Formats: sequence, structure tokens, C-alpha cells
Amino acid sequence: MAAEKSAEQPATLSAEQPDGPAADPSDSRSEGRPAGQAAPEAVARLAEERIDARFKALPPDTDGLCVGELAAQRRNLFTGGFTTPVLALSAERLEHNLTLMEQYAARHALTFAPHGKTSMAPQLFWRQLEHGAWGITLAVPHQVRVARAFGIRRIFLANELVDAAALRWLAAELDADADFRFVCYVDSVRGVQLMDAALRAAGARRRVDVVVELAAGAGARTGARTEADCATVADAVAASGTLRLVGVAGYEGEVPEPTPERVRTWLRRLVALAAEFDAAGRFGAGAAAPVGQATPADSATPVDQATPVDPPAEIVISAGGSAWFDAVADVFAEIPDLSLPVLKLLRSGAYVSHDDGHYRHLTPFNRVPDEGALHPAFRLWAQVVSRPSPEQAFINAGKRDAAYDLDLPEVQVIRRGDGTEVPATGVTLHALSDQHGWLRTGPGVDLQVGDWVGLGLSHPCTSFDKWQLIPLVAADGTVTDYVRTYF
Repeated sequence: MAAEKSAEQPATLSAEQPDGPAADPSDSRSEGRPAGQAAPEAVARLAEERIDARFKALPPDTDGLCVGELAAQRRNLFTGGFTTPVLALSAERLEHNLTLMEQYAARHALTFAPHGKTSMAPQLFWRQLEHGAWGITLAVPHQVRVARAFGIRRIFLANELVDAAALRWLAAELDADADFRFVCYVDSVRGVQLMDAALRAAGARRRVDVVVELAAGAGARTGARTEADCATVADAVAASGTLRLVGVAGYEGEVPEPTPERVRTWLRRLVALAAEFDAAGRFGAGAAAPVGQATPADSATPVDQATPVDPPAEIVISAGGSAWFDAVADVFAEIPDLSLPVLKLLRSGAYVSHDDGHYRHLTPFNRVPDEGALHPAFRLWAQVVSRPSPEQAFINAGKRDAAYDLDLPEVQVIRRGDGTEVPATGVTLHALSDQHGWLRTGPGVDLQVGDWVGLGLSHPCTSFDKWQLIPLVAADGTVTDYVRTYF
């Protein structure tokens, strides 16, 4: 964990390095964390990026400065020239959430690969690694390329991958870096065939590790619908010559009409599938070793399956969004001994900033309060620009600035021109235009043009993606750093 920085030093995320003893190499949760190692140079270079009009809300007089230079000025969010609307990420709450989930995963013997699609912020990826993450989960090829550009060595793609161009890039990336580990979903024979053809055409020398995705229900998102379908997909993987089956996975958040018992029932199906595959010897077919001479792209001849191959070092069983990770912890604790060590991979992502809406209601910590509580780390500050009637006011933040796909923002606090803050009692936001928020105000509410209004947001994933550079703000309003996103 990074040491606390003095008030005179810029607390730059891009420069933070973990202190303390090196990770225990026998602890699989530690593997891949950058203990005692510097983050890649690409992360450090984020501080060298020049500020210009691309970045919303930054003080106009900072154009041309480097991000690191601005961070070193330690400006105040409210008096340092920032324009509204401005999204702020709490430094203290971010650190709390990172620490809490690190402790939760360790307590339940879970390997943690937090979903990076939430923030798409390489600085935060590395903070998560510093807090014990095994690697980063992602969803689409672009996100994988971002993570690789910033030195992430372990990536779990919680999605199918059948894009030939992306597979060509992946094959080259794997061939060029023996330390890069990549795992992705498969859920159909056709998908396996497309992957195999693309990898053969690319002349891939390393097999791609895959997990069979079990769907969470008949009307769920992706995933093979039945265990028999999963076995058929596994057979196709074994016959491919370019893929290696290393486990099973799925997303319990898609269980229809979920209840704790229904979610646990599906998770037990997932565990049983892994055990069945193991008993059938399916995890011994395929290899991490070089594939060998790839056949021509138009050839139907597979790589010689009689060639001696290595089994995976472990069996991957993965689940766990941000709503049911307590159920995942409970069921994964029941996993029986298999022929290889089991990597119990949790993928929750929204925890990093948490929220004041959707995940505030859904977080498993509501069911297990003795294990702690996540803190909402985002606040969007907007300004009252119009007060046309005693019942109505308008702020200068709208759909371009605030998440609104799950819940509308919640009005929390009013900040006066003299810096005093009062609860926003009697003020609600009931609609958003592109660049305006529509407020209703109750009788006697003192809300004036020029006041700042602090909003709590729902759904972290669609909060991060509206801001390319997000101020990291201490409790006293000091901006200590800036988080760069890549959507």
C-alpha cells in the first residue's frame, strides 16, 4: 500500500508505488501484483499529458500545464478556478473501498480480478493491483489493448471473443510476452471455430486459455444454456488445437428473478460443472506450450493432438459481479478438491467508487454488515443558473455529465458562495436535459442562482465514462491528483 504523502507533496496516483514486504510467492492472490515494483513508465507519463480544452471543468488558466504540474499546485476544488459542472472523486473514500475489498477477498480466500470496465482508468487498475488484485477483468478488445498499453500482465476477458482482427492482435501480444496471461469466455461451437480459424491464420504460437461460460438462465445474456451444451463447447475447444480449456465461468447477476437461494443454486451448478469437467479429464487437453507449426488458414487439419501437451497449472472457476459476491464467497468456499489447484476468481468492479443509488441498494454488504461497508466516492458539483419560480430551479449539469441510465442523480448538499454547506432538504432532481438538471424545490427552500449543488450519482460505469480527467479530492477540497480514463 502506498505511504501517506505530506501536504507539501503532490499525491499523484501515477507516481504511487507500493511499500512494505514483497508478496508471498506461494499466495496465488499475490501473483501479478506489483509489490515493490514500479508501475509501468506509461502510467508515470500520464502526469506529463498537457491540459487543454478536451478536459471538462479544469481551470481555464491551466491550459498548457502538465497534469502533474497542476496536481502539484494542490488547488481547491471550490476556490481554485474549476468550472461547473465538475465531477469529484473522494481520495479518502476511494482508498477505503480499495482496502475493504482487498480485505474481503483475502478473508474469503478469493482471487480478485476487479472489472476494469467500470473506470477504464489505468491509474486505478494499478491501485487495485497494489491492493492485492491478481489481474484485471475487461469486456471488449479495446479495453484489453488499453490495459496492455499500461502494463497489465493478467487479463480476464468476461466475454466471448470472435473478432478476427482482435484475435490477430492477441496472438501477437501473447507470442511477444511470455508473462502475459489472458483468459476469455467461449459459449458456442461456432465461436470456437471462429477463434481457431483466426488464430491459425495469425500463425499463433501460444494457445489461448478459455473458460466455458454457463448461462445463468434460459433468458439470460450470453453463455451455453445447459451443461450438455457446455460439454459440446468443451469438446470443440479440445479439438481446436489453438485453444486450451482452463475452467468455467458465468455471471450470477443474470439469474432470473434473483434471490439469495436462486443465485446460490446457479453457482452450485457452475461448481458442479467444473467438477464434472475435471472428472472427465477435460482440463488435461490443450497446452500452454507453443502450439507448433500452425496449419494454413484454409486447412481443416487440426494441430496434431497426439503431440505431448501440458495441462493448465490450475482450474479457473469465476463469477461475481457487484451485487452477489457474498453468495459467490459462500458457494466457492464449498468447492471440493479437484485434480489441480482452483483459482476462485471474483470480478466485482463497481466497488471502486461505489454509488449513491443502484449499488447502494444492491451491495452485498447490506446483507453482511459485519464485513464492512462501501462508501460512495463520487460527487458531481453543478451550479444553479436559473431560479424562474419558487418551485423550480435549473443547474448546469445534464445527461452529458451525470449517469442517468439506472437512477437520476440525488441532490445532497447546497454550497453557498461563502463556502458554507447545508443539506439539500426539500430539493429533488426530477429530469435531465442534455446540459441542464431540473430541480423541484419545496416551500421555503433557500436556493439561489450561483449556489453550487452537490449530487450523488447512481451506476459508476456510466459516471466514469463521461469524464476524461477526474479530480481526486481530499476531504478539505484539495485536489491531489487527476484520474485519466480511456473509454
